Amino acid sequence: MIAYLAKRLSIGLLTLLLASVVVFLALEVLPGDPARIMLGMNASPEALEALRTQMGLDHPPLLRYLAWLTGMLSGDFGNSYTYSLPVIELVLERMAVSLPLAFIALSLSTLIAVPVGIFAAARHGRAADTLAMGAAQLGVAVPNFWFALLLVYVFAVGLQIVPAGGFPGWGDGWGEHWQALRALILPAIALALPQAAILARITRSAMVEVLGEDYIRTARAKGLPWRIVLWRHALRNALIPVLTILGLQFAFLLAGTIIIENVFYLPGLGRLIFQAIGQRDLIVVESVVMLLVATIILINLLVDICYAIADPRLRGAR
Repeated sequence: MIAYLAKRLSIGLLTLLLASVVVFLALEVLPGDPARIMLGMNASPEALEALRTQMGLDHPPLLRYLAWLTGMLSGDFGNSYTYSLPVIELVLERMAVSLPLAFIALSLSTLIAVPVGIFAAARHGRAADTLAMGAAQLGVAVPNFWFALLLVYVFAVGLQIVPAGGFPGWGDGWGEHWQALRALILPAIALALPQAAILARITRSAMVEVLGEDYIRTARAKGLPWRIVLWRHALRNALIPVLTILGLQFAFLLAGTIIIENVFYLPGLGRLIFQAIGQRDLIVVESVVMLLVATIILINLLVDICYAIADPRLRGAR
C-alpha cells in the first residue's frame, strides 16, 4: 500500500512540474504586450518601461520561470498588478465561492447519477432503462451555460425562488449562510446535471457488465435478495470506472466554473481567471491555474486511494 501511494505521489509531483512548464510557456507565446494592455495605448514609454521592470518582463524567460516556481514553493505567489493585492489573498477570497460550488455540484451529481445508473442496470433492456438513458443522453447534449440560463429564467425570473446571480458572502450567522447557499443552488445544479448524465451512463454500463459475472449468478442462486446483490456485491465491483469518472468530473467542474461563474456573476476563481486573462495579469493567471492543477492532482491521488480501498488487489501491486 505504501509503495503504491509513493508511486502515485511521485507521478503527481512530476505532473505538477510539467504543468508549470506548460502554463508558463503558454502565457509566454500569447500576443501583445501585457504592460501596454494594462496601461492603455496612450501610456508613455517611461511608464511602460517601469511597469515591465516591476512585472519582471525585462528578465529572460528562464529566470522569470525559476523565480515564479521558487516563489510558489515558498508560498509566495506574487502580487496582482491589477488588484494591487497578494495573489494568495485573492485566491483564498475566491476559493470561498468556487470550492463550495464544486463540492455541492459533485455531491448532487453523485447522488443523482449512481441511483439512476443502478436503476437502469437493474432493468436492463426494459422501458425504464431506455427512458433513463434517453434522459442521460439529453443531459450530455445540453451545454451547461444554456441550461444555466434556462434555470435562471424559470426559477429566478419566473418563480422567484432563488436569486438570479451575485453572491452575498457567507457572513457570520445562519441567515447569512442560508442566503449564500441559495445563491449557489442554481449554479450547482447547472454544473451537476450534465456531469450526472455522464456518470449515470458510466455507472449503468459498469453495473450491466458486473451483473453478468458468475459470482452474481452464484449469489442469486444462494437466495440473496436482489437489493443486497445490487448494492453489496455488484456496486462495489463496479466502483473502479465510477471513481475514475468522479475524479475527472471534479476537474471538469472546476473548469466549468469559468463559464458558470460569469453567467451568475459569482466572485469565484473562474471569474478571477477570466478577468485576469482579459487584463493580462500574468501572475494571477499563472498562479490560479497552477493551484487548480494542484487541486486536480490531489483529487486524483484521493481517487487512487479509493481504488486501493475498493480493490484490495491494488494494495500489494508493484
